[in-house]
Amino acid sequence: MATPSAAAGRGPVLRLLALHGYRQNERSFREKTGALRKILRGRAEIVSFSAPLLVPEPDTSSSGEGSGPAQDEPRGWWFSNPHNNSFDAMEEVKNCAGLEESLQTVAKALCELGPFNGILGFSQGAALVAMLCALKQRGDTRFQFDFAVLVAGFKSRSSQHEEYYREPIAVPSLHVYGETDRVIPGNMSQDLASHFEKPVILTHAGGHFVPATSLQKKVYLEFLDTVCT
Repeated sequence: MATPSAAAGRGPVLRLLALHGYRQNERSFREKTGALRKILRGRAEIVSFSAPLLVPEPDTSSSGEGSGPAQDEPRGWWFSNPHNNSFDAMEEVKNCAGLEESLQTVAKALCELGPFNGILGFSQGAALVAMLCALKQRGDTRFQFDFAVLVAGFKSRSSQHEEYYREPIAVPSLHVYGETDRVIPGNMSQDLASHFEKPVILTHAGGHFVPATSLQKKVYLEFLDTVCT
């Protein structure tokens, strides 16, 4: 599935479909991943798109990532509180809303914008990526990719989503989280990683963002080299 256009002596240029965090969208996440795009230039192309669910304004009580200007239309992948159309990663609930619509949106993006080698997710987007990996492992042909990068990910606390974590997930995965993340604490990302077989772990000293320094670059590239050999 790799794209054969690459500089001499380097691996193929890979394509990653990117799923933004809650209260973000294609535009804002593209801006927030600018440093990552820069350090992966020539090795990986990151393609962003927006979640289908529009988040009502304001929603400062939920655990979100900030949406930027109002015209950016903050969006999400599912609501843990369907009554208020809001989401909180810490909230233990029975019923959620919007996940199936998001799965259809991701499937459409993979089909129309693909092919993709991997899938990248941040925060709520990373939580959704884990579910996509579980569906891929079950043989769901809508989700064609080879590996996953999950940044500040977590396991959904909705009982509706328990089915996604019943079996170990064999999709190659890189799990990235901040040691001082107060939105999604590191133990939540560790819990999610424990549901994957042989997960690669990358920690950083910062908070709730996508890290992209020279130190992280080495790990990102090593992971990409491993999954594409």
